[in-house]
Amino acid sequence: METKTYVSWDLMHNFLVDAFKGYGVPAEDAEIVADVILESDRRGIESHGCNRFKPIYIDRIVAGIQNSLTKFEIIRETPTTAVIDGHNGMGQVIGYKSMKLAIEKAKKYGMGMVAVRNSTHYGIAGYYTTMATEENMIGITGTNARPSIAPTFGVENMLGTNPLTIGLPTDEEFPFTLDCATSITQRGKIEVYAREGKDTPAGMVIGRDGTALTDSNQILKDLTTGKAALAPLGGIGEEMGGYKGYGYATVVEILSAALQSGSYLKMLAGLDPEGRKVPYRLGHFFIAIDTEAFMGAEAFKKTAGDILRTLRASEKAPGHNRIYTAGEKEYLAWLELKDKGVPVGKSVQKELIEVRDVLNLPYVFPFE
Repeated sequence: METKTYVSWDLMHNFLVDAFKGYGVPAEDAEIVADVILESDRRGIESHGCNRFKPIYIDRIVAGIQNSLTKFEIIRETPTTAVIDGHNGMGQVIGYKSMKLAIEKAKKYGMGMVAVRNSTHYGIAGYYTTMATEENMIGITGTNARPSIAPTFGVENMLGTNPLTIGLPTDEEFPFTLDCATSITQRGKIEVYAREGKDTPAGMVIGRDGTALTDSNQILKDLTTGKAALAPLGGIGEEMGGYKGYGYATVVEILSAALQSGSYLKMLAGLDPEGRKVPYRLGHFFIAIDTEAFMGAEAFKKTAGDILRTLRASEKAPGHNRIYTAGEKEYLAWLELKDKGVPVGKSVQKELIEVRDVLNLPYVFPFE
């Protein structure tokens, strides 16, 4: 088990903001990017938090395949919808502004939807649905991604991990938030396994010969070259319902490309025909539904809360004394982490120090 050091939330937030500013991200945008990254760590989802600060965001800016300056262009709009071109800017900024626009439309007309093209990795999808639940709205978002999932009865990575994320406001301390990939696992989780020197459990990844792969470092390489693919939710074949995960991944792919005339499938590989790195040009969609437009927000939240409490109070399986509902474990993670800080492993520590030293920023971390 990797030993981790906890860094205060304020210190990490300030460092991330200054680091992104150092690479050309405007101050206001840097605040948004840092908040989205840390929201993942706050929820105990380290795969999308500071783990990805350098390799997914900073390195892509340096490589010239992601723009530090985000041009948020509305290319088509109606009272309830909009299509955005993100021009390969910061995905978190594009996501934040898009969900904010969907919420504004929902406040006026009951529902709002925004579709995005030419974006980049937007971080934890649940951040955007929580923007909606904080306004007593239902929030829905999805994004396509670089090819990782093989279709049922296939072995070639074709679809992204394509999360379909839904947030519902409740009368409890936390909203119902279902935020998960449409594959059994996501690339970020395998990145965590690799960082911690762990094998990937058998059955999550298949090779071109149809066998299960477990070497985490090799899997990450093979996913990039197309020699490996993630299995969809439900697993390989139809027996355990793998076609369901495959189907949902395809729904997200279509909604992330067809509404906005964006890129899809192998077009999102991040490489040109000569193997050179190019922008990923991801697509997203954001939906906000105002519960007040139906039987009222308070009635919705009480019913939602009653359903969740009833589920948690139902009979437990032998050996288990608790049933959870979506979003509860993330809320409990925050209660545990809010006074401790951001957990940072050895490999991420090195990345933070590297970026600090390159930019000559005046920070001293507790792990030094």
